Amino acid sequence: LEKRIAEGKLKDRDKMLMRLGRIQASHPQVADLYEMAIKDNQGRTRLVWRQKSDQQEWLEAREGAYLLRTNLKAGTAADFWKKYMQLTEVEASFRTLKSELAIRPLFHQLEKRVKAHVLVAFLGYALLVTLQHLLKRAGSEHSPAKVLKRLSELYSVDIVLPTVEGREIFLRRISKLDEEQQKILHQLQLQLPERLEPIHILKCSENPALA
Repeated sequence: LEKRIAEGKLKDRDKMLMRLGRIQASHPQVADLYEMAIKDNQGRTRLVWRQKSDQQEWLEAREGAYLLRTNLKAGTAADFWKKYMQLTEVEASFRTLKSELAIRPLFHQLEKRVKAHVLVAFLGYALLVTLQHLLKRAGSEHSPAKVLKRLSELYSVDIVLPTVEGREIFLRRISKLDEEQQKILHQLQLQLPERLEPIHILKCSENPALA
């Protein structure tokens, strides 16, 4: 641009300023390192520029460093970094809700249903984080998602035994664990019962206020 202006190939001042603005916009990483202006000198228009030594020194000082600006006035640099990293944990939690827990956004019409959905999402995430800490404390190599997937393969089976009196005896058993599932439960210090009690389903109240 400086050469084109000096040779008279670009004479319109507005076009000079537009070209200069495009150059600065195309190279934002280094635009602050230079002071540039279109000036008139003895009837001739020139592009005048100089390198800002103070900005260059600041660039070299922060090269390879990750800088954070905060409005918090108390705490150490380590405290600021810890709080900043909590943002990544929050972002990860939203990804977990959508992927591992498969809780997708639902469009509710009533406020109480919105609150109920938020509660279910929060409880699910709280349980997932608890599982993550338990696995970490046990030194497990499995992720919470892997553990949930493997344990979801367990099934309960109802065995019906008819008697000579004409009655039926219901026995609820759990499917046999494989080696990996046994290891996971051992690390979590959990033991499955040999039999499960039948689930009694309670009838909902006919009163909508209590349902």
